[in-house]
Amino acid sequence: MPSSKNNLTNKHVLICRTDAVGDMVLAMPVCGLIKEYFPSCKISVLGRTYTRDIAQASRHIDGFVNFDDWQGKSVEEINTLLATEKIDVAIHLKDLSTVAWQLKRAGIKKRIGTTNRLYHWFTCNTLVPLSRKNSGLHEAQLNVKLLRGLNIKRDLSWNEVSDYYGLSRFQPLNPTFEALLSPDKFNLIIHPKSHKNSKEWSLDNYSKLVHRIDQNRFKVFISGSQKEHEELLPWVQQHEGLITDISGKLPLSQFITFISQADGLIACSTGPVHIAAAAGIFTLGLYTDIKTKDAGRWGPVGKKAESLTAVNADMETITVDDILNKINAWQKP
Repeated sequence: MPSSKNNLTNKHVLICRTDAVGDMVLAMPVCGLIKEYFPSCKISVLGRTYTRDIAQASRHIDGFVNFDDWQGKSVEEINTLLATEKIDVAIHLKDLSTVAWQLKRAGIKKRIGTTNRLYHWFTCNTLVPLSRKNSGLHEAQLNVKLLRGLNIKRDLSWNEVSDYYGLSRFQPLNPTFEALLSPDKFNLIIHPKSHKNSKEWSLDNYSKLVHRIDQNRFKVFISGSQKEHEELLPWVQQHEGLITDISGKLPLSQFITFISQADGLIACSTGPVHIAAAAGIFTLGLYTDIKTKDAGRWGPVGKKAESLTAVNADMETITVDDILNKINAWQKP
């Protein structure tokens, strides 16, 4: 149990994670674990505009501080914004020197960083020994290590991580989108792109997969962002009648709910694969074997989540049969 000097009862904790949607999902267990020890504390996250909806979907997160609101403002103006939040503790899950310096200048009393970032020695007053690059742990498990700065020395096993997402605040699904979900078939979402942020399985392979999926058992949805919708459109048109295209049609808040009400999802290392795992539906991640980018570090973690791993960084070594063997074993709840 944390010592009295680390008592967060009625305190305000800021979790800093200013990158992507999937990263925000993997920060949720930190929030859930803090809440387990200090249910009355307030937890906010510092994130980007596009991660607000996923942050607000976790019951462990009470507030959102928008990093994008800092853009174009002076240090003093940002300090004024932060002063209204009355933050007691800041934990740097994302390494960003500008954030670290700003929170120091704002006078936040306790600032937790890692010994492996030189600027944290100057901007933080509590340092945790942590090397992400050389660790064999998952990103969610590494995030939890930062809680040692609060004397919370609890580690989460792979199987325990999913107990701490708290992904349960789903917005009501628009009836138009709800009507797309089949009450009888297994609703399978395929999210083929990643904005080139990770190794992707080719569209040619997805085409072969779609043609071999049992249409009597599965209803297949293709998802993606608005930008990806434009990229996918010719491919989607080639598969009319086999798939339902929802790419670019749902705002993130609705897409989160849609995923939670579907039955399964296939994707590479990108945000939706983590949303699906956290929502508790069947999830299959397609991953490279490159260290620091593999499933061991970035794979989906959930009660119904699993991954397939390429050989020698060649995503083509994941076969259609590999995927069919996985999804054909999935059963609609």
